[in-house]
Amino acid sequence: MRYGYWLPVFGGWLRNIEDERMEASWDYVSRLARRSEQIGFGLTLIAELNLNDIKGVDAPSLDAWSTAAALAAVTESLELMIAVRPTFHLPALLAKQAANIDQISRGRVSLNVVSSWWAEEAKKYGVQFDQHDDRYARTSEWLDVVDAAWKQDHFNYSGRYYSVNDLVLQPKPVARPRPTIYAGGESEAAKELIAQKCDAYVMHGDPPERIAGKIGDMALRREKKNLPQMQYGVAAYAIVRETEEEARAELRRITDVQQNAAGYQNYQQWLANTQLEQRVSLEDYSVSNRGLRSGLVGTPQQVADRIGEFEDAGVDLLLLQFSPQSEEMERFADSVIRPRQQAVAQRV
Repeated sequence: MRYGYWLPVFGGWLRNIEDERMEASWDYVSRLARRSEQIGFGLTLIAELNLNDIKGVDAPSLDAWSTAAALAAVTESLELMIAVRPTFHLPALLAKQAANIDQISRGRVSLNVVSSWWAEEAKKYGVQFDQHDDRYARTSEWLDVVDAAWKQDHFNYSGRYYSVNDLVLQPKPVARPRPTIYAGGESEAAKELIAQKCDAYVMHGDPPERIAGKIGDMALRREKKNLPQMQYGVAAYAIVRETEEEARAELRRITDVQQNAAGYQNYQQWLANTQLEQRVSLEDYSVSNRGLRSGLVGTPQQVADRIGEFEDAGVDLLLLQFSPQSEEMERFADSVIRPRQQAVAQRV
């Protein structure tokens, strides 16, 4: 299992807790990233939103791309999975930008391609907002251009959404054959696109048995297309305490839903513009990306056992959220990551 985490570019993950003691600042995220390399985390997901959908649109949020470029220069081993929304970036220019950051990081950049869902944000920033399946049609062309730009020069492309003529991109990314492309989605359009053109499938939080079914479905799609096996990641919010009672008390605290919270309206827009396989509860609203459904809540042994179930289901990567991030990542590393790594070493 690889352990990744969401970089707290929004100042937290809890919609019901106003101050999580993790400010949206370069100072905080840079210290966090450098420390995470030392305690067992191998990847950080840097979300891309120009507005803050967790704490409300008037709250600060960090820019994903300039933050990633800066982190590339101050970290040594951390994979930088940068979220990117095709409607906000011309593909050839994004390919150039990502290749440059990959050079700075010596091959540690990857993309998490997200077909935009927030219509109001797009309107505020003057960006085209397509309907659901149109967004995936655009993303398909976008991926074609990015992939070709990374692998060849003097490339021509003419599509419905994008065109390039005699495109040259140098230097190419360090990563070969290209930086890893992750993507997530639960609609048929999303799953077909991801199976065809991406390297890894990342999923919202769900129990291991449900995740196993999703992995099986995606694996079958890949097999039918004669494509190699994918990587699989799952979002999860982790609460680790000495006793189960303490963990459950923290769970009750963060799921005390306040429907007048600043992020609630943004959450409603996400539901309206996203095609999900199941209904989302107000408890899911409390923590982003359905993180609580993964069930990483309990004692260190309970959480470790749950991670083992995800491994058995075929999961390669956990994309974790914590609050407050720095303190809880330290706790997770001490009580879960290190003991599991030691157990594996002993078996070997």
